[in-house]
Amino acid sequence: MATKETEEFVEADKAEAIITRIEHKSRKIESLLKQSKPVEALKTALEGSPPKTRDERCKSANWIVVHRAIMAIKDVGAMFSALDPEYYDILMKYLYRGLSTGDRPTCEQCLKIHEKLTERAGLGCILRALADTENTV
Repeated sequence: MATKETEEFVEADKAEAIITRIEHKSRKIESLLKQSKPVEALKTALEGSPPKTRDERCKSANWIVVHRAIMAIKDVGAMFSALDPEYYDILMKYLYRGLSTGDRPTCEQCLKIHEKLTERAGLGCILRALADTENTV
């Protein structure tokens, strides 16, 4: 039977591996943004999200990567013509995280995307994002 100390040690090892993957993802996103491919950068940021851990360092590191991609989106309408519906629910979760920052430019961008996402995905997307307490971002 695993002890609490053993579980925390395993979680810490797992967290380091997750952070390494997030760093790799961050480099890929920066490359895509330099190539003027913000939607591809957003897709890359959302893939594998949220990290399967309770470790806040991992969640924060992943948020920074997703935030960078969200802020690079200039044409929200064009974004949705290229973004697959499989990303909608996780994107909604990150929009709410962005709104919770209180940072004006982040909130403005998140609200613009939220409006279009709600039009496209419906109210169910909002409900799923708010009701899922298991996979928090």
